[in-house]
Amino acid sequence: MHRRSFVRLLAAAPLAGSFQNLSGRPALRVVSSYAPASAPGMPGPYPGRVVAVKSDTCVDTVTGRANDEAVREMMARGMRALTGAPMTSDAWRRFFEPSDVVGIKVNCGGHPFCVSAYEIVAEAVRQLTAIGVPVSQIYVYERFQNQLDEVNYAPHLPDGLKIVAAERANRNVDNSGYDPATYLEATLFGEEDTRSNMMRLVSRRLTKIINIPNVKDHGATGVTGCLKNIAYGSFSNVARTHQRGKSHTYSVVGTLASIEPLRSRTVLQIMDGIRGVWHGGPFARTRRYLFHPRQIMFGTDPVAIDRLLLDIIDQKRRAEGARSIWDRSPESLRDSARARDADPNVNIIIREPGHVEFAATLGLGTYDLARIKVQNVTV
Repeated sequence: MHRRSFVRLLAAAPLAGSFQNLSGRPALRVVSSYAPASAPGMPGPYPGRVVAVKSDTCVDTVTGRANDEAVREMMARGMRALTGAPMTSDAWRRFFEPSDVVGIKVNCGGHPFCVSAYEIVAEAVRQLTAIGVPVSQIYVYERFQNQLDEVNYAPHLPDGLKIVAAERANRNVDNSGYDPATYLEATLFGEEDTRSNMMRLVSRRLTKIINIPNVKDHGATGVTGCLKNIAYGSFSNVARTHQRGKSHTYSVVGTLASIEPLRSRTVLQIMDGIRGVWHGGPFARTRRYLFHPRQIMFGTDPVAIDRLLLDIIDQKRRAEGARSIWDRSPESLRDSARARDADPNVNIIIREPGHVEFAATLGLGTYDLARIKVQNVTV
């Protein structure tokens, strides 16, 4: 892969030359030696296009157990609708070839009730191997080993597939899994460690990435969708962006997602909406805030999918009588996560759902609903 050294400095859009600071947003400095692909994976070949596949039988809402047969059909129909390919294998070949080293970015933070579904991950692996990608060239990855251990994908996947984390747990004590030469630098709250480094697996090993986030509320960003899953799940030291009631996620989420080679290698977005979390996210430690959208969304444009996700979460919160993710009222703030978990009208951070629109300004996708084309498919 052609590489060139560059330093990029970001405010509202990429701009080189000096540190930038727009309307009080923090100065963000991107350092990477990777040039973008001629056609970066985000927004990819289908900008502004989302296929939403729904099935009333994909999950038992009482037990929470997914229906493997229904999920397989949803995956097949979604991929064919997205690409227009006549065969499911042809749809997967639009993105992958046998020489690729493929990473599958899962979301494990919502264990036990809402993680990237075993059935979706297993079907993605099944389709990759069916078109000739060796199982030894497929990685399921997440930042934290303890979360991967809790979810335990291994029994659902073939032998030889690698399940990889960058560090043992969210303690910021081991940086060996991160690339020291590829990072975002920013001082957000006067912290000592001002760098967020990309995972070595992403920068130095993978050639393509499938992003499989969940339908989830998030206390600092409003939602944790395609953008946050791929960005915060591929870099170190990101929890520092939100504390003491304030969030810098507005600009940091999209900036991280735009850093090469992550942007160019993330070629497919599969939003797991079989289950969802409408409050207390990104975690799911109680069934109280669990719901079942019973859908999977497919696309290459993370902004378009996340724009739809904003409405899905906010509409569900309104139906439950909860405060909007767009509410910026200081009186909603409490400094206790326990208070937030007990009352969906309490925030511990002023949320930044505008991070999705900001990502669009970086060229990562389509935010305008009038330009997003949704194809609904029922299985």
